[in-house]
Amino acid sequence: MRMRAATIDFNCDLGEGCGDDAAILPWISSASLACGFHAGDPVTMLTVLRACRTQNVAIGAHPAHADREGFGRREQAIDPEQAYALTLYQIGALAALAAAQGLRLRHVKPHGALYNQAARDPQLAAAIAAAVRDFDPSLWLYGLSGSALTRAGEAAGLRVAHEVFAERRYEVDGSLTPRNHPDAVIHDLDAALRQVRELLQGHVTARSGERVTLRADTLCLHGDRPDAPAFAAALHHELSAQGVRIAAPGAR
Repeated sequence: MRMRAATIDFNCDLGEGCGDDAAILPWISSASLACGFHAGDPVTMLTVLRACRTQNVAIGAHPAHADREGFGRREQAIDPEQAYALTLYQIGALAALAAAQGLRLRHVKPHGALYNQAARDPQLAAAIAAAVRDFDPSLWLYGLSGSALTRAGEAAGLRVAHEVFAERRYEVDGSLTPRNHPDAVIHDLDAALRQVRELLQGHVTARSGERVTLRADTLCLHGDRPDAPAFAAALHHELSAQGVRIAAPGAR
Protein backbone atom coordinates (compact mmCIF):
# COMPACT_ATOMS: atom_id res chain seq x y z
CA MET A 1 0.00 0.00 0.00
CA ARG A 2 1.31 3.44 -0.89
CA MET A 3 2.27 5.61 2.07
CA ARG A 4 0.21 8.70 2.81
CA ALA A 5 1.86 11.95 1.67
CA ALA A 6 3.73 13.55 4.59
CA THR A 7 4.15 16.95 2.92
CA ILE A 8 2.26 18.59 0.08
CA ASP A 9 2.21 21.99 -1.57
CA PHE A 10 -1.19 23.67 -1.68
CA ASN A 11 -1.36 26.00 -4.67
CA CYS A 12 -3.97 28.32 -6.12
CA ASP A 13 -4.20 30.34 -9.34
CA LEU A 14 -4.43 34.03 -8.44
CA GLY A 15 -4.35 37.49 -10.01
CA GLU A 16 -7.10 36.59 -12.47
CA GLY A 17 -9.40 39.42 -11.45
CA CYS A 18 -12.35 37.19 -10.62
CA GLY A 19 -11.77 36.00 -7.08
CA ASP A 20 -10.95 37.14 -3.55
CA ASP A 21 -7.20 36.59 -3.59
CA ALA A 22 -6.66 38.15 -0.16
CA ALA A 23 -9.08 35.69 1.46
CA ILE A 24 -7.38 32.71 -0.20
CA LEU A 25 -3.75 33.56 0.56
CA PRO A 26 -3.73 32.66 4.29
CA TRP A 27 -4.57 29.04 3.47
CA ILE A 28 -2.12 28.20 0.67
CA SER A 29 1.63 27.70 0.31
CA SER A 30 2.09 28.63 -3.38
CA ALA A 31 0.37 30.96 -5.83
CA SER A 32 0.49 30.88 -9.63
CA LEU A 33 -0.04 34.40 -10.94
CA ALA A 34 -1.75 35.24 -14.22
CA CYS A 35 0.71 37.08 -16.48
CA GLY A 36 -1.67 39.19 -18.55
CA PHE A 37 -2.41 36.85 -21.44
CA HIS A 38 -5.52 35.04 -20.18
CA ALA A 39 -6.21 37.41 -17.28
CA GLY A 40 -4.53 39.97 -15.05
CA ASP A 41 -2.49 43.07 -15.79
CA PRO A 42 0.73 44.65 -14.47
CA VAL A 43 -0.96 46.45 -11.57
CA THR A 44 -2.80 43.30 -10.48
CA MET A 45 0.40 41.27 -10.74
CA LEU A 46 2.22 43.78 -8.55
CA THR A 47 -0.60 43.86 -6.01
CA VAL A 48 -0.73 40.07 -5.67
CA LEU A 49 3.05 39.82 -5.48
CA ARG A 50 3.05 42.17 -2.50
CA ALA A 51 0.23 40.23 -0.85
CA CYS A 52 2.12 36.96 -1.35
CA ARG A 53 5.18 38.49 0.29
CA THR A 54 3.10 39.55 3.31
CA GLN A 55 1.61 36.07 3.65
CA ASN A 56 4.91 34.27 2.93
CA VAL A 57 3.39 32.45 -0.04
CA ALA A 58 5.74 31.17 -2.76
CA ILE A 59 5.10 32.72 -6.17
CA GLY A 60 5.08 31.31 -9.65
CA ALA A 61 4.23 32.34 -13.20
CA HIS A 62 0.99 31.09 -14.79
CA PRO A 63 1.58 31.52 -18.55
CA ALA A 64 -1.31 30.94 -20.93
CA HIS A 65 -2.54 31.26 -24.47
CA ALA A 66 -3.28 34.85 -25.52
CA ASP A 67 -7.01 34.40 -24.96
CA ARG A 68 -8.60 36.82 -22.52
CA GLU A 69 -12.06 36.33 -24.02
CA GLY A 70 -11.92 32.58 -23.39
CA PHE A 71 -9.99 32.86 -20.10
CA GLY A 72 -7.21 30.78 -21.67
CA ARG A 73 -9.38 27.68 -21.63
CA ARG A 74 -9.82 27.31 -25.40
CA GLU A 75 -7.29 25.11 -27.13
CA GLN A 76 -5.27 26.82 -29.85
CA ALA A 77 -2.93 25.57 -32.53
CA ILE A 78 0.59 26.39 -31.40
CA ASP A 79 3.97 25.11 -32.52
CA PRO A 80 6.93 24.48 -30.18
CA GLU A 81 8.70 27.72 -31.12
CA GLN A 82 5.60 29.74 -30.37
CA ALA A 83 5.10 27.92 -27.08
CA TYR A 84 8.71 28.57 -26.09
CA ALA A 85 8.45 32.30 -26.79
CA LEU A 86 4.99 32.64 -25.22
CA THR A 87 6.14 30.98 -22.01
CA LEU A 88 9.45 32.82 -21.76
CA TYR A 89 7.80 36.21 -22.36
CA GLN A 90 5.26 35.74 -19.59
CA ILE A 91 7.75 34.40 -17.07
CA GLY A 92 9.98 37.39 -17.75
CA ALA A 93 7.18 39.91 -17.23
CA LEU A 94 6.25 38.54 -13.82
CA ALA A 95 9.87 38.04 -12.79
CA ALA A 96 10.66 41.70 -13.52
CA LEU A 97 7.84 42.90 -11.30
CA ALA A 98 8.85 40.42 -8.60
CA ALA A 99 12.49 41.51 -8.68
CA ALA A 100 11.45 45.12 -8.12
CA GLN A 101 9.82 43.95 -4.89
CA GLY A 102 12.83 41.93 -3.79
CA LEU A 103 11.10 38.66 -4.71
CA ARG A 104 12.04 35.68 -6.89
CA LEU A 105 9.82 33.25 -8.69
CA ARG A 106 9.73 29.73 -7.33
CA HIS A 107 7.84 27.90 -10.08
CA VAL A 108 6.07 27.97 -13.44
CA LYS A 109 2.70 26.37 -14.11
CA PRO A 110 0.98 26.69 -17.49
CA HIS A 111 -2.68 27.64 -17.41
CA GLY A 112 -5.83 26.12 -18.81
CA ALA A 113 -5.73 24.87 -22.37
CA LEU A 114 -1.96 25.36 -22.65
CA TYR A 115 -1.52 23.17 -19.55
CA ASN A 116 -3.78 20.42 -20.89
CA GLN A 117 -2.26 20.47 -24.37
CA ALA A 118 1.23 20.21 -22.87
CA ALA A 119 0.07 17.33 -20.69
CA ARG A 120 -0.45 15.17 -23.77
CA ASP A 121 1.86 16.69 -26.44
CA PRO A 122 5.54 15.82 -25.84
CA GLN A 123 6.86 18.44 -28.30
CA LEU A 124 4.80 21.24 -26.76
CA ALA A 125 5.78 20.06 -23.27
CA ALA A 126 9.47 20.04 -24.21
CA ALA A 127 9.23 23.61 -25.54
CA ILE A 128 7.65 24.85 -22.31
CA ALA A 129 10.20 23.01 -20.21
CA ALA A 130 13.02 24.50 -22.30
CA ALA A 131 11.66 28.01 -21.75
CA VAL A 132 11.58 27.47 -17.99
CA ARG A 133 15.09 26.01 -17.97
CA ASP A 134 16.52 28.75 -20.16
CA PHE A 135 15.05 31.46 -17.98
CA ASP A 136 16.11 29.93 -14.66
CA PRO A 137 17.02 26.25 -14.24
CA SER A 138 16.34 26.46 -10.50
CA LEU A 139 12.61 27.00 -11.09
CA TRP A 140 10.15 24.20 -10.40
CA LEU A 141 7.84 23.15 -13.24
CA TYR A 142 4.30 22.21 -12.20
CA GLY A 143 2.47 19.80 -14.48
CA LEU A 144 -0.39 17.34 -14.48
CA SER A 145 0.69 14.29 -12.53
CA GLY A 146 2.30 11.64 -14.72
CA SER A 147 1.89 13.67 -17.91
CA ALA A 148 4.06 14.60 -20.88
CA LEU A 149 4.77 17.93 -19.18
CA THR A 150 6.24 16.43 -16.03
CA ARG A 151 8.28 14.00 -18.12
CA ALA A 152 9.59 16.87 -20.26
CA GLY A 153 10.54 18.83 -17.17
CA GLU A 154 12.49 15.90 -15.78
CA ALA A 155 14.20 15.36 -19.14
CA ALA A 156 15.23 19.05 -19.16
CA GLY A 157 16.83 18.69 -15.74
CA LEU A 158 14.19 20.73 -13.93
CA ARG A 159 12.72 20.07 -10.53
CA VAL A 160 9.17 18.91 -11.18
CA ALA A 161 6.04 18.97 -9.04
CA HIS A 162 3.35 16.48 -10.06
CA GLU A 163 0.06 18.30 -9.65
CA VAL A 164 -3.33 16.93 -8.60
CA PHE A 165 -6.67 18.73 -8.31
CA ALA A 166 -9.05 18.98 -5.40
CA GLU A 167 -12.16 19.93 -7.38
CA ARG A 168 -11.76 18.52 -10.88
CA ARG A 169 -12.91 15.09 -12.05
CA TYR A 170 -10.45 12.66 -13.63
CA GLU A 171 -10.61 10.28 -16.56
CA VAL A 172 -9.22 6.75 -16.43
CA ASP A 173 -6.02 7.81 -18.24
CA GLY A 174 -5.23 10.35 -15.50
CA SER A 175 -6.30 13.36 -17.56
CA LEU A 176 -8.77 15.93 -16.28
CA THR A 177 -12.36 15.61 -17.43
CA PRO A 178 -12.85 18.28 -20.13
CA ARG A 179 -14.63 21.37 -18.86
CA ASN A 180 -17.39 21.01 -21.43
CA HIS A 181 -18.54 17.88 -19.59
CA PRO A 182 -21.25 18.58 -16.97
CA ASP A 183 -19.36 16.59 -14.32
CA ALA A 184 -15.94 18.17 -14.91
CA VAL A 185 -15.95 20.32 -11.76
CA ILE A 186 -16.63 19.13 -8.22
CA HIS A 187 -18.98 21.68 -6.67
CA ASP A 188 -19.66 19.89 -3.40
CA LEU A 189 -17.09 20.50 -0.67
CA ASP A 190 -17.50 17.10 0.97
CA ALA A 191 -16.90 15.38 -2.38
CA ALA A 192 -13.75 17.45 -2.89
CA LEU A 193 -12.50 16.53 0.58
CA ARG A 194 -13.08 12.84 -0.17
CA GLN A 195 -11.07 13.18 -3.35
CA VAL A 196 -8.24 14.92 -1.50
CA ARG A 197 -8.10 12.09 1.06
CA GLU A 198 -7.73 9.65 -1.84
CA LEU A 199 -5.04 11.75 -3.50
CA LEU A 200 -3.02 11.78 -0.29
CA GLN A 201 -2.96 7.99 -0.57
CA GLY A 202 -1.62 8.17 -4.13
CA HIS A 203 -4.72 7.49 -6.18
CA VAL A 204 -8.03 8.94 -7.33
CA THR A 205 -11.36 7.47 -8.44
CA ALA A 206 -11.93 8.32 -12.09
CA ARG A 207 -15.33 9.41 -13.38
CA SER A 208 -15.76 5.85 -14.67
CA GLY A 209 -15.34 4.47 -11.14
CA GLU A 210 -11.89 2.99 -11.75
CA ARG A 211 -8.93 3.71 -9.46
CA VAL A 212 -6.06 5.67 -11.04
CA THR A 213 -2.62 5.87 -9.43
CA LEU A 214 -1.27 9.42 -9.19
CA ARG A 215 1.75 11.06 -7.59
CA ALA A 216 0.73 14.11 -5.57
CA ASP A 217 3.42 16.75 -4.93
CA THR A 218 1.16 19.79 -5.17
CA LEU A 219 -2.60 20.15 -4.75
CA CYS A 220 -4.42 22.78 -6.82
CA LEU A 221 -7.54 24.76 -6.06
CA HIS A 222 -8.89 27.06 -8.79
CA GLY A 223 -9.04 30.61 -7.47
CA ASP A 224 -11.69 31.76 -9.95
CA ARG A 225 -14.52 29.78 -8.37
CA PRO A 226 -16.79 32.02 -6.26
CA ASP A 227 -16.45 29.83 -3.16
CA ALA A 228 -12.66 29.53 -3.42
CA PRO A 229 -11.88 31.14 -0.01
CA ALA A 230 -14.20 28.73 1.83
CA PHE A 231 -12.83 25.79 -0.16
CA ALA A 232 -9.26 26.88 0.56
CA ALA A 233 -9.88 27.09 4.30
CA ALA A 234 -11.62 23.70 4.37
CA LEU A 235 -8.91 22.02 2.31
CA HIS A 236 -6.19 23.51 4.52
CA HIS A 237 -7.94 22.22 7.65
CA GLU A 238 -8.42 18.78 6.09
CA LEU A 239 -4.74 18.48 5.16
CA SER A 240 -3.75 19.50 8.67
CA ALA A 241 -6.24 17.05 10.20
CA GLN A 242 -4.69 14.28 8.12
CA GLY A 243 -1.28 15.14 9.59
CA VAL A 244 0.07 16.49 6.32
CA ARG A 245 2.55 19.36 6.35
CA ILE A 246 1.67 22.13 3.86
CA ALA A 247 4.76 23.67 2.26
CA ALA A 248 5.96 24.92 -1.11
CA PRO A 249 8.27 22.53 -3.00
CA GLY A 250 11.80 22.75 -1.67
CA ALA A 251 10.75 24.66 1.47
CA ARG A 252 12.27 23.52 4.72
